[in-house]
Amino acid sequence: MTRMPPPTVLDRLLEIGELFQHDMATAFDGTGLTPARVRVLWVIRHGGPMTQQALATALGVSARNVTGLVDALEQGGHVARSPHPTDRRATIVSLTGAGEQRMTQMQSEHADLTADLLDAVEPADRAALARGVDAIAERLRALIAADAERRTSSAERSA
Repeated sequence: MTRMPPPTVLDRLLEIGELFQHDMATAFDGTGLTPARVRVLWVIRHGGPMTQQALATALGVSARNVTGLVDALEQGGHVARSPHPTDRRATIVSLTGAGEQRMTQMQSEHADLTADLLDAVEPADRAALARGVDAIAERLRALIAADAERRTSSAERSA
């Protein structure tokens, strides 16, 4: 019988990602929220009211995609649209009172979960863990950007 190699760091990171997705799906069950909709709320919460075009850029998605997300969030009472003060073609998206309340609750829950998860790590190791996670995230962003650049250059050469 062959022995399976021990899980790699990537295996554990993928497992953690799956566990977070499961936890989010359970937490949002019955709320009308999805991970994509919550991401919209986080962007607005941290970036302030913005145009749908700015929101699309911040999310890295199409304007059409943002329209669907904002429609659903508006219907759920989490965001409101208002006319842009100087550009009559643009619409500003902002959190409603209910959206603000939901985000405050989520931030509190995130702080509690962060504390609970960090309790599993020795206090002396926590700073190193944070630096390691930041370094891995930064490297992954760089690898993804380099791959996107490579694909764009390859597509341009093929055209």
